[in-house]
Amino acid sequence: MCGIAGIVNFRSQEPQAAILNRMLRAMAHRGPDATGLYLSDTCGLGHARLSIIDLSGGHQPMHNEDRSVWIVFNGEIFNYPELRAALARQGHRFYTQSDTEVIIHLYEEHGPDVFAHLNGQFALALWDQRKRRLLLGRDRLGIRPLYYHLSAGRLHFASEIKALFSDARVPRRLDPQTLSDVFTCWTPVDPSTAFADVAQLPPGHLAVFDADGLRLKRYWQLHFDDEAEPDERSFDDWAEAMKSVLLDAARIRLRADVPVGAYLSGGIDSTYISTLVKRNFNNRLNTFSVQFSDPRFDETRFQQTAIAALGTEHRSVQCSQEDIGRIFPQVVWHAEVPLIRTAPAPLMMLSALVRRSGFKVVLTGEGADEIFGGYNIFKEAKIRRFWARHPDSQCRPLLLKKLYPYIFDGSRPNPFLIAFFRKNLQDVGSPVYSHLVRWHNTGQLKSFFAPALRAGDAGLDAFVARISAALPASFDRWSSMAKGQYLESTLFLSNYLLSSQGDRMAMANSIEGRYPFLDHRVVEMAARLPVTLRLNGLTEKFLLKQIARQQVPAALIDRPKQPYRAPISDCFVSGNAPAYVSELLSETRLKESGYFDVAKVGRLIAKCRQQNGRLTSERENMALVAILSTQLLDQQFVRDFPSFAGTSMRHTVVEQQTLLQ
Repeated sequence: MCGIAGIVNFRSQEPQAAILNRMLRAMAHRGPDATGLYLSDTCGLGHARLSIIDLSGGHQPMHNEDRSVWIVFNGEIFNYPELRAALARQGHRFYTQSDTEVIIHLYEEHGPDVFAHLNGQFALALWDQRKRRLLLGRDRLGIRPLYYHLSAGRLHFASEIKALFSDARVPRRLDPQTLSDVFTCWTPVDPSTAFADVAQLPPGHLAVFDADGLRLKRYWQLHFDDEAEPDERSFDDWAEAMKSVLLDAARIRLRADVPVGAYLSGGIDSTYISTLVKRNFNNRLNTFSVQFSDPRFDETRFQQTAIAALGTEHRSVQCSQEDIGRIFPQVVWHAEVPLIRTAPAPLMMLSALVRRSGFKVVLTGEGADEIFGGYNIFKEAKIRRFWARHPDSQCRPLLLKKLYPYIFDGSRPNPFLIAFFRKNLQDVGSPVYSHLVRWHNTGQLKSFFAPALRAGDAGLDAFVARISAALPASFDRWSSMAKGQYLESTLFLSNYLLSSQGDRMAMANSIEGRYPFLDHRVVEMAARLPVTLRLNGLTEKFLLKQIARQQVPAALIDRPKQPYRAPISDCFVSGNAPAYVSELLSETRLKESGYFDVAKVGRLIAKCRQQNGRLTSERENMALVAILSTQLLDQQFVRDFPSFAGTSMRHTVVEQQTLLQ
């Protein structure tokens, strides 16, 4: 895994090396092993390397035989040995053993259609000197990031936004629309970012930049089968096919010239992946987990069950409220977006443990809940649709007890909970029905916005209309389950789970995460599954659970669903609260930033202090961390963006001298 950066300017020549070096230093955590530059009259490319494949020979930027095509690449192409062999038979010559060089020769064969041949997780930039064009591309699910700023014929791109800000010509200001989106659905909405005039290349897209401008094109889209035309394969056939493709997805993600470990949370997803690796490919698998000092969030007993069954060499890191409060500024610095939860913080601690243990690569179980239907939000939608047929029923809401038994008193549901889930109950025709309740609830956090920001907000109806307008043409023909999965995968998965909790927290400590469940073959097969093999009654991930039963302890498969969460208010408003919290949430700083209602934030903090540092309302907890993370983002990137000094990284410069002016 690496960091890439570049500048392409068709209108004027400029000195590129100094800016590119600053960009790379800003992302030194993504590539601590080496850096490299390619410089020409129009295009400058930079690369910070985390060496995983071809440790001695895989330096970038990399070129083809006649040096007319150059590439900087962040990620891994897991099917590169097969692609390389086919290209060699076609006469292509290679000077490295890396997966990166394979992409160059594939481009020579297929041009911008190269991405259809890649099984991997990647963001790349490829400069074709003959055609005078830049090709950008990002993997299908958005595992690896790629940001850009376009102004006056000059394109500036990088793996992280802080690298773009290393150039003073890139404006630094938070985007009000994205603030509204994050305070509604937790994440920016593609192609927006938290910052005005900075965009991200959406997952499954390529972009071509030449003298005529920038053009984006989708090359892959998540697609579900029409509800009226289900695949009629038997359960056994589906089970065998899925086991086979998951095994191969795990196998090819072990391709590396460094050791590969695995995260082990104690849930079915990470345990199944670890089991596949341990029993089929690696008898000395090293696993890693987070444990919480607060028993409300701790899953140690489930992790111990998995460790005992697998016999892995296991390490864990203990996370306390004080730890989260202490490192939260670093978390926001790496996430580059306001956060609604503190959940990324323990994952940053976990990646630090992996790094200290001598590893650079870990397998994880992310993606299984989205593609197999594992979240409670899918069950909620199913229950609410059933309830909506008889909205006055006193019995149908009781099904919610199966999801949240701890919020029921005896046989009667909590009236507040019923009122919560009754919102938009009969809007079953809405394409985003599955998410309306959550968006409505989270959207109430915007009541903390300052009056001016609140006055400019278009509201939930406008947000829903914007999301609905971007849905695929075939969306209406999908099952209600598929519709919910699509929304969760294209919003929450790519822009929160794989970014704020995934790439950014791992790469903060130079760790590459790999995701077997997000192999595009697995995703595409799961999208064809009959609905009952995803959500059977109220049993989530039905097919995955059945195939895992042969290898994973039943106690882990049948355990109650527990989402990954971390403490919030305890971390920031208590006797041991870090000093930056009171400073950033002070009346003075809130007025200076101008994003939030000073009086209302003050009442929230006072309430938290009166309750010994613990807010019991989920909404108030989300409000606290969202406000604090926005204030941190404003301080770090808008008001006090740091200057970057030199680093001790070994620097390898690759120049095409004939193109230097």
